[in-house]
Amino acid sequence: MKMVQTKAILSYIAGKHNLYGKGLKERAFIDTYVEGTTDLMQMILTLPFSPPEAKKKNLPLIIEKAKNRYFPAYEKALKQHGQGFLVGNQLSWADVHLLEAILMVEEKEPTVLSEFPLLQGFKTRISNMPTIKKFLQPGSQRKPQPDDKYVATVMKILKEG
Repeated sequence: MKMVQTKAILSYIAGKHNLYGKGLKERAFIDTYVEGTTDLMQMILTLPFSPPEAKKKNLPLIIEKAKNRYFPAYEKALKQHGQGFLVGNQLSWADVHLLEAILMVEEKEPTVLSEFPLLQGFKTRISNMPTIKKFLQPGSQRKPQPDDKYVATVMKILKEG
C-alpha cells in the first residue's frame, strides 16, 4: 500500500494498531484533538524557516497561544474525561499527538506546563509507557528540532527548485 498524505498515513496506522478509538464517536473526538495539536505543531515546525525578525516576533505568540488557547483546552478535556487519556480508556493517536506537541513547545519554553498539572501528569504517564519511553531516548528515530544547518539546506533546495 502506498500513501502520501501525512494525515491519511497516521490515521491508517492508528486504526491498524488500535489507537483510533472504539467507534465513530471516539474517532470524532480523536480527530478533533489531533487537528488542534496539528495546528499548534505546525506553528512550531514552520518557525525555523521564518526570517529572523519573524522568529523573534512569532515565538512569544506561539507560546502565548499554547498557554492560553491550546493547553487549557487539553487540561479541561483531561479533567472532564477523568480517564488519564483524552478519549476512551486506552491510549489513542490523540494522546501520542498531544505528547509530541507538548515536547515541541517545551523545547522552546521549558516551563510552559507550569500552570497545567493534569498535562504534567499526562506527559509523565504517557512518556513512561515502554514503547514511547524507548522512542524518546537519545539516538531514537525521533527527530530533533531543525538546526541552522538543516534549515540552510532546506532553504537552498527550495530556492533551486
